[in-house]
Amino acid sequence: MFDKILIANRGEIACRVMETARAMGVKTVAVYSDADATAKHVALADQAVHIGGAAPAESYLKGDVIIQAALDTGAQGIHPGYGFLSENPEFVEAVEAAGLTFIGPSASAIRAMGLKDAAKALMEEANVPVVPGYHGTNQDGAFLAEQAAEIGYPVLIKAVAGGGGKGMRLVENPTDFADALVSAQGEATTAFGNPDVLIEKFVTSPRHIEVQVFGDGTEAVHLFERDCSLQRRHQKVIEEAPAPGMTEAMRAAMGEAAVRAAEAIGYKGAGTIEFIVDGSDGLRPDGFWFMEMNTRLQVEHPVTEMITGVDLVEWQLRVAAGEPLPKTQEALSITGHAFEARIYAEDVPKGFLPATGTLSHLAFPQDARIDSGVRAADTISPWYDPMIAKLVVHGPTRAVALKKLEHALRNTDVGGTVTNVSFLALLAAQEDFAAGRVDTGLIERHMDALATQPTACSKARAVAALTALGMRPLDGSAPAETLVLWSPLTHSLSLIHNDVPFSVDVTVTGTAEYLVALEDATHRVTFRGGSWWVEGTKVTARTARHGAELTVFWGNGYRFVVVDPLEREEDAGAGGNTIVAPMPGLVKAVFAVAGQEVTQGDRLAILEAMKMEHAMLAPRDGVVADVVVAEGAQVEDGTALILLEEEEDA
Repeated sequence: MFDKILIANRGEIACRVMETARAMGVKTVAVYSDADATAKHVALADQAVHIGGAAPAESYLKGDVIIQAALDTGAQGIHPGYGFLSENPEFVEAVEAAGLTFIGPSASAIRAMGLKDAAKALMEEANVPVVPGYHGTNQDGAFLAEQAAEIGYPVLIKAVAGGGGKGMRLVENPTDFADALVSAQGEATTAFGNPDVLIEKFVTSPRHIEVQVFGDGTEAVHLFERDCSLQRRHQKVIEEAPAPGMTEAMRAAMGEAAVRAAEAIGYKGAGTIEFIVDGSDGLRPDGFWFMEMNTRLQVEHPVTEMITGVDLVEWQLRVAAGEPLPKTQEALSITGHAFEARIYAEDVPKGFLPATGTLSHLAFPQDARIDSGVRAADTISPWYDPMIAKLVVHGPTRAVALKKLEHALRNTDVGGTVTNVSFLALLAAQEDFAAGRVDTGLIERHMDALATQPTACSKARAVAALTALGMRPLDGSAPAETLVLWSPLTHSLSLIHNDVPFSVDVTVTGTAEYLVALEDATHRVTFRGGSWWVEGTKVTARTARHGAELTVFWGNGYRFVVVDPLEREEDAGAGGNTIVAPMPGLVKAVFAVAGQEVTQGDRLAILEAMKMEHAMLAPRDGVVADVVVAEGAQVEDGTALILLEEEEDA
């Protein structure tokens, strides 16, 4: 077994690997960028090495610097986590050339699964079912159109080097094929430097079910399946294991196919075989097809650990150190059901725009597993994925586990940034999902209901007002002694909730008794019997405050801004004259120049944030007065990008 390993990653996965390594008595080395000098993974490690600037290309993607850090600290192996260099075969070869152990698959296995078309040809040879389609090298447009016609519409055009939905187009009509092909090839070239595409049959009512595999380089086992059908823009949101509606016959067929796939490439370590499944008529052994293999540990691996009792990181270290597979296939079994929800700093009502901020408050329920790379007071950086935590629950049945998931999300408190927690809680209670009727289109079909901004009721606003005035302590304990006058004393204040200001009058009517008058309701609030009450409702809310920001956690996280009465109202700003960044990100392109006439809706710039591109459009007809940002600039939320000339009075 290793004495010391280096983790070539950051955040949640780096912390996750360190926790298992520590439990095994293995020392750990962290690497960190300028932005991560005080990060949680640095604090957890036995040693830490600075490797460069905040941008991934200046730090976490610098394989030579990371390898040197491992050599300098005496580490014997490198664990790549997921993302960054985890599926880079050249990095694997460099690690091994330096005399170190790469805790993962071989470079040849990664290459074999790196391109979708080559991987599918290999899987066909291994007798693994693949989706009907064309995976060849002929990229002539007319030829590809002929292949699409033979496959039968609807078809998917997919970049062979793709991922995350980039370079993918759904074509339902032959007349749309040519334009869709050009669009997919252009996006694939920009994203991956490779314009090649493949054509596949589009599966109706598709489900995304994947199988966890683990190999020792010769033999492999599977640790059953995970359902990852709840997706948004091809990004997973909530994962579960086992898959709802799974039959023993189909589980056996998928598991055997996944093992054949892993053994066909001599796979070593943890990997995932992803299948697309036709869910239109139940799950059938003849209704699943190979999609791709992820040659690394998956983000959603905890749900497999929860139902099998296996620590996959422990297995990774043991097999990389030369041990045989820890268990045979017959020794593996499923117990209960598990869910994982990915909690992100993102603004759901604004289209899931990634957010930043300092976590002024962070608290999770005790009855859930929390895998997180941040702590209270940490900052969500614009440089990396804005994940706050993975919340994982386990129960004896799917119904019980799902109730535990919703309850845990309702009791997750995050202050200092917007999050997707309310969205996840609504999704956990969504009728189709609760019934197991899942497919990859579920979220989009119900987006209007799921993406609503949580709005505080009058009782929650009353709690906010008392907390803002200091009459209700943040921890919900008894109020301080209050001087009660002959004539009741009334306090007035203003709050802002969901960008809407409102006024509140709070009258002290007795010891620990208050009358809270809102614009649309009046509530009597008291502290009695060791608890706070709003009328006849017991207040179970938690509260947090950071400066002017106040959050009431009561089923949802309701954010308020306490208005300083001495503050003068600032000018409304430039109105429609300024195009600002709606989120932190990288200015990928600027199309506007000073003096240019533009029409409402014209694309003026592109902002890239969290692997997605967002077009900045002209808010009205006008003339560009100034371009105040350059291509390649990293900007914060609210940064002015382009100014328009003032509109002339009619």
